[in-house]
This record gives sequence, C-alpha cells and structure tokens, in this order.
Amino acid sequence: MPALDPDALRTQVETWLADDPDPAARAELRELLGRLPASATELADRFAGPLTFGTAGLRGPLRAGPNGMNLKVVTRAAAGLVTWLAAAGAGGPLIVGYDARHGSRAFAIRTAEVATGAGRDAYLLPRPLPTPVLAHAVRALDAVAGVMVTASHNPPQDNGYKVYLGAALGGVAGTGAQIVPPADQEIEAAIRAVGTLAEVPLGGPGKSLDEEVLASYLRGAAAVVEPTTARTLTVAYTPLHGVGGEVLRAAFVGAGFAPPLVVAEQADPDPDFPTVAFPNPEEPGAMDRVIALASEHDADLAIANDPDADRCAVAVPVRAGSGARSADGSGTAAGWRMLRGDELGVLLADHLLRGGRHGRYATTIVSSSLLRALCAAREEPYAETLTGFKWIVRAGDDDERIPLVFGYEEALGYCVAPWHVRDKDGVTAALAVAELAARLKAGGRDLLDRLDELAAEFGVHQTDQLSVRVDDLDEIARAMAYLRSHRPATLLDEPVTSFEDLRPGADVVVVRTAAARVVVRPSGTEPKLKAYLEVVEPVVDGDVAQARERAGAAVRALRTETAAALNLW
Repeated sequence: MPALDPDALRTQVETWLADDPDPAARAELRELLGRLPASATELADRFAGPLTFGTAGLRGPLRAGPNGMNLKVVTRAAAGLVTWLAAAGAGGPLIVGYDARHGSRAFAIRTAEVATGAGRDAYLLPRPLPTPVLAHAVRALDAVAGVMVTASHNPPQDNGYKVYLGAALGGVAGTGAQIVPPADQEIEAAIRAVGTLAEVPLGGPGKSLDEEVLASYLRGAAAVVEPTTARTLTVAYTPLHGVGGEVLRAAFVGAGFAPPLVVAEQADPDPDFPTVAFPNPEEPGAMDRVIALASEHDADLAIANDPDADRCAVAVPVRAGSGARSADGSGTAAGWRMLRGDELGVLLADHLLRGGRHGRYATTIVSSSLLRALCAAREEPYAETLTGFKWIVRAGDDDERIPLVFGYEEALGYCVAPWHVRDKDGVTAALAVAELAARLKAGGRDLLDRLDELAAEFGVHQTDQLSVRVDDLDEIARAMAYLRSHRPATLLDEPVTSFEDLRPGADVVVVRTAAARVVVRPSGTEPKLKAYLEVVEPVVDGDVAQARERAGAAVRALRTETAAALNLW
C-alpha cells in the first residue's frame, strides 16, 4: 500500500483525533504522528479506509484509526445501526452480548449507551457468554435486534461486531439470524451518514439481564436430545480459552450426561489465548491438548469449541478394523482423528433423520454433496445455499410449510435446533454428537463405524481444502482472474462437465467432472483464497478401506491440479 504524503496524512489523523473519545487511542495515534515520516506506512494502513460493515458485521484488528476496531468505530457503528432501526419503524429492545476478548465489554456497553441515548431500551447479557446465547435471546425476548461483540476464532489482536435481527425485520426464517443484504448496505450507509461523535447522544449503560436468559438457553439445549437415549459416554473438552466452558458443562449436565473432562490450562477465558498459535479448532495443533486428555482417560470423544462457542470440532479414537479410521485410509500416529466438518455434518443429519426429524436439511455450495444424496434417499427436502449461516438458516424460507430442521457448513458450524438458535451453535451440536456417540456405543459401535456404513451406501465422499493466506488481497483477485481466463479442460484425467461462474451474485467458481468438484472463492472473513475439493469414489465389493485409499489419493492429486489451475505454484 503506497504511503500518503506525510503532511496530508498528518491532517487526516488530526481530524480523526479531534473526534476520538478514547484517551488511549488518541495517545496511540499521537505516538505514531510523532514518528512521522517513519510511521507513514502504518498510519496509511490505519487510514486507508473504514472497516466495511458487511453481512458479518465488522471484524478487524484492535487499533486506533478508522481501519480498526476501537471505541470511535464502534460508537459510529452503533449509531448507524440504531438510526437504521428507527428508520425502519421497528420497536423493541436491542440486546447486546459480548465475549471475553480485549475490548469486548467496553464495546458492548458503548453500544447500549448509544441505543439508550436514542431512546431505545438496551439489555446486556449478564457476563461474557457464547454467541448462541445472544442469538437465542433475540428470539426469546422478542428483541428488535441483537449485537454480539466477538471476533469468533480470529487471532487475539482482533475483535468484531455481529448484528442479528428480530422478527419485525428478520421475518420468520430470519428471527434471531444474522443480517443479509440489503440490510448490511443500508446499515453501512447509515454509519457513513453519522456526523461527529458529539452529535451522537449517549444514555445509560442499559439493563443487565439476569441469569434467566442463560437458563432459557440451557432448557432449550437440553431438549435437543431425547430424554430416554443412552448417556454412558466419556468426553474430553476444551473451550480454547473462550467463553463456552461453563455453558457447555451446564448443558451436558442438564441433558443427563456426565460433566466432560476439561483441559485445565484452557478452561478459563483468556483474551490472549496463550496455549494455541491460533484459536481455531480447525488449525493444526489447536486440539492437541484435548486429544492428549482424551487419550489419558480413554475417552470416547474429544470436543472443542471455538472462543465464542458457535463452532464445534470433534476428534475420535482410532481403533482397528474400519476404513474410516483416517480421513484418507492411512491411519494417524496419535491414535485420534479429527472429523472433517462434512463428516460430522452428515453424521448429525443422518442421526436426526433416523430419529424421525422431518423437514428441510440445508448446507452450502462448498460442502460435501453427500447430504444431498442422503436426503434424496430418505425423501427429505434439501437446500443448498451460498456460504454463511445467514443463508443456511434462511434456506427454503419461500415455503414455510417445510421448516428448516438442520443446517451445517463444512467450517465446523452446525444448527441442530433452528427453533431454538437460528445460527450455528457449538454447544447444542456437541450435545447432539454426544447423544449419537452414546447411542452407537450402547450397540458396540462408534462414529467411524457409522461413517463406513454411510460410505458403503453412498460411496466415499472425500473432501479437502486448499487454503492460501495472502498479504496482498490483489493476489486473490489475480488467482480468480487466472482461473476464469484459463478454464481447465480436465481434472483427474476426466473432462470438465461444467464451469459455473456465480458472479455478480457471488465471487465463486464451481468446476465439476463426473466424479469430482472444485469450488473456489475468497474468504469472507480472512485474507485467504479457498478451494473446496471433493471426490466421490464408489465402494466395490464392500471394501470401504480400499475406496477411501483411492479417494485419498485422488483428492491429493486434485489439490495439486487446483493449485496449478489457480497459478499458485
């Protein structure tokens, strides 16, 4: 990014400083001003433009300036939101939740102050709690909207701001769900129209809700599992220094399970996430400690939530005799294997289907095609959406006669009770997988056995992901342009049967052959280019292990071919 002229940059910073209410942020910028011209590049980055308010709300690094998460940016976002709510003529309170990240409580209180200053009631969750509790509260308390201050699984230096809508503005399918267009563009326009912060009236900090809001969430969570099913199960768990630990334990006990064993050094909220390089259970090494704990106690499952507990990761012990003992048939040295998001998603869907849960099952265009095959075989409605839970929970909202009963995305997000939480929920997902595992254990089987049974019926649907993190977002644009202008004729020596470019609706390309599929898109929350790979390999003569080995080799080859198609090597 080219640095601005130091004099012009100084003027821009001084203008911002004159309206910044946070003494620490002002001191931070003045220190950088004092180091001009050496600090010009950093200041230019901070003032390159404001954080964009998109369908995921705001998310960015904690730092002073318009291109960061700070008190001034949050105040302007809250002012734009309450202005938009008022213009829509929607009454009712605003509910604000927050996690334990740096700045989260202060940002939540400021949001409440802006709402009350505008004459609207504001309720704060009683303490740092998971995102699903906020999503539930919007529905349960008939709020006009909800704000969750969290950066989910981002690094410790980040924070964020997500907006949920109530029934008046979200409609039936969107009650308690994240915003979708055009609401995001309209809120963004309202934020841009905010004048100086001196023009934004601040009221009191709102009313702090009592523990009943959490009790209500936990009652609904316990109802996710059947009261008479098996409960004999040993689970090791980690909240990864996030806010899920206390809530998940209470949910397990309330549903009749034994309290999980918890990784002690990761049990309490810590905004610095000291024991993990990256607080995302998908990242290598993030689940090492919970797997070690599970192995020590011969547990049946190792479960992790991300820091705001809306995602759920599951690892299972590798025991002899099954083709599903590893993702590609090769086994694991540690004796445990983390289930892919697609695997757990299909296992949960199959579990609900076999339990008689009728209605619409949904996933996204980047998830495995196995859910589609499963729904077709079981004669249940299926829907496929663009990426993001804001779309999944609205799947089929044009036909209210067929309610959504389950949705998942491959990035470890699962909605097992849309009537309770209209978003991904890592706590209820953990309960549902525990119920499934306990039921299988009572019959002498486990999750990997059930994966093999599904593979024998539908073929091995092997998925993988090619994810490239970049420093310059132009690299992503160049890779997408290269793919579009150099369309591959074959993949895995098979002719490409379709090449779909989903622009202008979405920056997504889908390439298919008879037995393979590649979906390429930029990440919506991180500076990454992502390619989602799938190979479908039939099972011959009941030999699932051999089919998995063939599928594993094929998807590795597909990964190499996809990188070449994107001109990444």
